[in-house]
Amino acid sequence: MDTRMKMLRTEQLLKLKTSETRFHSIATGLMMLVLALITSLSASAQLNPGKSFNNVDANGIILDGYDAVAFFTDNKPVKGNASFQYKYDDAIYYFVSQEHLDLFKANPEKYKPQFGGWCAYAVSLGRVAPIDVNTFSIVNDRLVIQHNQRAVNGWNKDVQGNLSLADKYWPKVAEKGGKQIKTDAEKAFLNNTDPDGVTLQGYDAVAYFTQMKAVKGDPQYFARYNGATYWFSSETNASMFKDHPEMFAPQYGAFCGYAMALNKLRPINPEIFDIIDGKLILQHSQDAYSQFHKNLSNNVEKANNNWPGQIKKHAGKKVKFDKPAKPATEDSK
Repeated sequence: MDTRMKMLRTEQLLKLKTSETRFHSIATGLMMLVLALITSLSASAQLNPGKSFNNVDANGIILDGYDAVAFFTDNKPVKGNASFQYKYDDAIYYFVSQEHLDLFKANPEKYKPQFGGWCAYAVSLGRVAPIDVNTFSIVNDRLVIQHNQRAVNGWNKDVQGNLSLADKYWPKVAEKGGKQIKTDAEKAFLNNTDPDGVTLQGYDAVAYFTQMKAVKGDPQYFARYNGATYWFSSETNASMFKDHPEMFAPQYGAFCGYAMALNKLRPINPEIFDIIDGKLILQHSQDAYSQFHKNLSNNVEKANNNWPGQIKKHAGKKVKFDKPAKPATEDSK
């Protein structure tokens, strides 16, 4: 009996040992696989930072396939040919002839588009935008291209000044993958924005006027004004804003109007608003709305007078909201 028990005990120990060995083998294999994946991802991550930030299509072709040299030699956009291509600075260039390819190859820095082939005016404003090759110009022997006629107009207001700004901001814009950076000029403004610089919590500033209601914007329709990014529900609204931003931009940097009358910075509820004397004023809550309207003209005057001091105190700094004011029910006691 004792012998049988010992044999059974031995078999159980052997099975347990085998199971443990299999477990450790599987665990070791999984660990090696994870390490291999981490190593692979790490290698990829090290490669990506070295790549240039170019405006290329899905196949890596820059300038929509137009010949970079032709802008200089022919003074017009000329579509290139895939038979004459050359890769430079992580972008593939097409040319109309071997002659143009050879010219580029001999001196690519002379012929390449500035700012990775992105809109030069957008870069001068701290971001990127696509291009229309028909808007090109040669400035200081450098090829610059714009997004559209509006960008051309903005660029032409101060060509050399805008070129200097684009040169200054390009490294940081490229580093951030084209996302909006805060420019020197924008540091003079004070806005109630999210961490990405979007104001009004993404609601459409124009819709408050045209539809008299709060309408959520779409990031594909956007504009930048006085240090804040605005989203719109349509291209039409975005264009209206770009034509007259001062008409549609909210008062007090999109901070609460009643709080501003008390010389405070408070957030807003984008669905609680007024159009007062043609100006958009938003409030933090229904209670703030009620207090503001108790003496509307006086509160507007106070807010207008307090706003410049708030700009002077907080512009260019990280905004911290003040503590809320007392509810109207308490003030009225």
